[in-house]
Amino acid sequence: MPTFILLSTLSPHGVGTLKANPERVKEVNGEIEQMGAKVVEQWAVLGPYDFVNVVEAPDENVIARVSVELASRGTAHFQTLTAIPIDEFLGLLK
Repeated sequence: MPTFILLSTLSPHGVGTLKANPERVKEVNGEIEQMGAKVVEQWAVLGPYDFVNVVEAPDENVIARVSVELASRGTAHFQTLTAIPIDEFLGLLK
């Protein structure tokens, strides 16, 4: 299944939601699964982003839906990247 990286930055509203309900992060992961994708890895990070998520989805349409749905809530801003396994990438160069 294709892999995508979701970089997210919480809005002030999102920070308030997280502080009031830290388990909300895991609830959102369940909502992502209901949309047809799966969070494989997730990290809270310091710097310009608050979270780095490795997500598997059947195709770009599903991850686009996930990104738009999550962004429409106004609790975070997202940058979505397609991840290519390094061996596959190297094969493209041959």
